[in-house]
Amino acid sequence: KHYNNIIIHYKGLYNNLFLNKICSILSLLILDELEETFLKKIILQNYFYFDNVEREQILNLCFDIMANDFSIIFDKKFKSLSNSFYDFLYYNKSLVLNGFINFRIKSYLEILDDIVNEAVNNFIIEKEYLEFVSLLKLYINSQESNCKIVHIIYSNSESILLDENKEIISISNEKFKAKYLSDITFSSNYTLNSLLSLLPKKIYIHLIDNNIDEFINTLQTVFENRIHICTDCNICKLYKNSIKSKSPNTIY
Repeated sequence: KHYNNIIIHYKGLYNNLFLNKICSILSLLILDELEETFLKKIILQNYFYFDNVEREQILNLCFDIMANDFSIIFDKKFKSLSNSFYDFLYYNKSLVLNGFINFRIKSYLEILDDIVNEAVNNFIIEKEYLEFVSLLKLYINSQESNCKIVHIIYSNSESILLDENKEIISISNEKFKAKYLSDITFSSNYTLNSLLSLLPKKIYIHLIDNNIDEFINTLQTVFENRIHICTDCNICKLYKNSIKSKSPNTIY
């Protein structure tokens, strides 16, 4: 930051060790000081149609991706940079850092480009999901409820719907074959379609395995204060016992 030129005098015996150390220092310099700038540049060049706030969100998603698999991604980036520096310095006594960065770190920039692409895909999916949820909430709040209570027995991504009398609601019924979920990954279970058709005033979710997954989070987001999570009521206990006895239908 304070000098235009750095001259290193090395009198050691192990030239390869010396070069590896220098390459490591220069690689860490780029990773620590310049990587964010490269990411911003890639986002701006390839996805200029996003506004400033969206580009900042994509940048944060890039950091999340790299943090979630830190060791593997860091090693991949570091190895790419280090190899590029070593291949150059092995045959050259001097290096102009700006020129080197502009022309000789292509493989490293390709890694960043892949990370940015993944972040953009995640951003678009999340944005579409939030828009979808928003539309569902508007629909729910604009319609009259068709029933008072629905119980959902939920375990390992499988659902059983019961009415207020604890009778099974068939989710394969024709009236539930709505098209609300044509683009949603968990649409095959039809549970959300059924709830959107019934629009119950209260929805009791009985979590048999105590696991709140993506689908349950979606129900909570869409139906908000209509949702009541339960893990230890009589229905939960009966169903857990029925699983242990390998006869899940006995509670009916």
